[in-house]
Amino acid sequence: MSKIQMTTPLVEMDGDEMTRILWKMIKDELLLPYIDLKTEYYDLGLEYRNETDDKVTVDSANATLKYGVAVKCATITPNAARMTEYNLKEMWKSPNGTIRAILDGTVFRAPIVVKGIEPCVKNWAKPITLARHAYGDVYKNTEIRVQGVGKAELVFTAEDGTETRELIHNFTGAGVLQGMHNTDKSIESFARACFGYAIDTKQDLWFATKDTISKKYDHTFKDIFAEIYEAEYKAKFEELGIEYFYTLIDDAVARVMKSEGGFIWACKNYDGDVMSDMVSSAFGSLAMMTSVLVSPSGVYEYEAAHGTVQRHYYKHLKGEETSTNSVATIFAWTGALRKRGELDGNKELMEFADKLEKATLLTIENGKMTKDLALITSLENVTVLNSEGFIKAIRETYETL
Repeated sequence: MSKIQMTTPLVEMDGDEMTRILWKMIKDELLLPYIDLKTEYYDLGLEYRNETDDKVTVDSANATLKYGVAVKCATITPNAARMTEYNLKEMWKSPNGTIRAILDGTVFRAPIVVKGIEPCVKNWAKPITLARHAYGDVYKNTEIRVQGVGKAELVFTAEDGTETRELIHNFTGAGVLQGMHNTDKSIESFARACFGYAIDTKQDLWFATKDTISKKYDHTFKDIFAEIYEAEYKAKFEELGIEYFYTLIDDAVARVMKSEGGFIWACKNYDGDVMSDMVSSAFGSLAMMTSVLVSPSGVYEYEAAHGTVQRHYYKHLKGEETSTNSVATIFAWTGALRKRGELDGNKELMEFADKLEKATLLTIENGKMTKDLALITSLENVTVLNSEGFIKAIRETYETL
């Protein structure tokens, strides 16, 4: 059988720990037998990031800007324990944060829905897509540990030297300070990415912040969204019969729980991080959620929404069997391949992506799955497979389609 040809490469960002092991299995079993795979490869494993002083992360993001589509494996964001474990030169920043800042993107995360894995929220009949602003706020913060009595102020020094000051707090003892920022440019990109994605997918768009408390910071987000919607997107939304509305984050949470799903929920950076975990867990598993970073210029970076599955990796290193769910990582590859095919007019590549996703879901629906899904499925008499066995079962299903 002749392999599917590619004209433009994908940017391939390899990662860490158990997901790195799965990455190779997926390529060997599900991709390379069928596609003449063309990628520009970057090793974002922590050891190589350390070796290159994290230059490899910046290079991979710039390559994504060049080629337009990337697929990324889960990576470690080091803490103090990782500094020692990997003998790091410094505590390198989150690769995702670096990539998002360079691509100026918004992260869209949606659950992968499959028969036999029912949402905890019974009325959720359709997927809920989380749109997470991918710049600033707590992820770009500056912090001070206050040791005693003193005055804390927020100070902005303009280009001409004039200062604007606001009192934060008069400390009478020890405490802690945090400074956050965002930019109009980034918020505008976020808004346009959300409105564009809603139009592309023909879904309602909700946006929620806490502007009643944060009367300047959060209110700026609210105002920019409203201005851009009225000026650029309202007519198209009305033509498609879809809705945009703003509400407080508290109200949004209550509404989400009572909804049937089938919409996009846009959140600021931290809210989106937390709420996407909540939605994915309620739909079944973090390993059953797609994640794509979309920039206003039309650049796409696909990845799994979960981490590197550290606990399973340590078991793997001891030679113990693991049953790690690879669905989100498979869907990262299929998402990237489909988009590459779409941009290149390569119908064969798009059809392959569709077929592999169908095979993955059908394998689960036929009762063959990893341990995490076996614990929550409504299907009876299921077969629990190890990490490699599940991927091989998907290949067997694919061959029957």
